[in-house]
Amino acid sequence: MERKPLIAGNWKMNLDLDEAVSLVNAIADSISGFQEVDVLVAPPFTALTAVKQAIGNSKILLGGQNMHWEMSGAFTGEISGKMLQEIGCTHIILGHSERRMLFGETSEVIDLKVKSAVALGLVPILCIGETIEQKEAGQTFEVIEDQLVASLKNFRVNKDLPPSTVLAYEPVWAIGTGLTATPEQAQEVHYFIRKWVENNFDSKLAQQIRILYGGSVKPDNVKELMSETDIDGALVGGASLKSDSFVRLIRFQEV
Repeated sequence: MERKPLIAGNWKMNLDLDEAVSLVNAIADSISGFQEVDVLVAPPFTALTAVKQAIGNSKILLGGQNMHWEMSGAFTGEISGKMLQEIGCTHIILGHSERRMLFGETSEVIDLKVKSAVALGLVPILCIGETIEQKEAGQTFEVIEDQLVASLKNFRVNKDLPPSTVLAYEPVWAIGTGLTATPEQAQEVHYFIRKWVENNFDSKLAQQIRILYGGSVKPDNVKELMSETDIDGALVGGASLKSDSFVRLIRFQEV
């Protein structure tokens, strides 16, 4: 089954409004008419409206970087999925290692967020990945499975995970470090994730669902990564903040 590649840029807490608009304009101009890859940007909350306006008729998708699982309420400092949807977001990044490690989000909390996102019609991009300590202890597959089991608990009960759901394998040891899993290492984990989906849901869903790789993805390694059978795209941090590098990632087939 053909899975269309997805190249997603997570801007994290970077860029002011002018920089954000300038970047998305440059990306849109550079990929006008290019349809081989789905493209997504996830700006900071404060830039979402301006970026949405700048996207205009471009096919660039808009995502949020996080959300609360409730639709409204006394949650100072939080943003609901419904609010993001009203701005124009279609996707939401959930469970990023920075949320798990720096802000103490558990897989149980992430499960609630994924459930809420799906209820709204938002497409969750669920992040999973192991630390360097876990990798060196040979616990990669155990950690990945534990995160999948707990982060998708609500869906495993009824076996009703939407095929539009995106999973993103981001080894924590490769995020922002310059280190990257080899294509063979990444493929091994992606294959494990796809088999997990097959075993916990069904084989059709396993072949439909997109699994992205994230962790120091750059123009000089993206083509090798994307040549692997079970790698369907990339969730990109630093390289998504410059139009030239991000566009080269989007056009990885031409690199």
